Amino acid sequence: MSAMRTMVRTQVTVNDVGYFLAQGQDVDDLKGEIESAVRAGPRFVEFIVVGNRSVSVLVSAATQVVISVDTVEYDHRDNGDDSAPFGGTFDLL
Repeated sequence: MSAMRTMVRTQVTVNDVGYFLAQGQDVDDLKGEIESAVRAGPRFVEFIVVGNRSVSVLVSAATQVVISVDTVEYDHRDNGDDSAPFGGTFDLL
């Protein structure tokens, strides 16, 4: 029996709406962009989510952001390439 392959999945929740980041997204860079938007005034912050789709979120000082990390079963489609989106369960998010 082979061992289950896993990967790290990061979820960004913005004002109670959750987004699972695609693999390859730099979480430290995203945190920096969010912090910069809070300091400089409202600004859109962009990131790629599971399904290889681009999301833009307007971030201001009033925006609540939570970043959490979990280990999940490996998904080879989740490669962060927004030029090749895929469907499935995450279309419902």
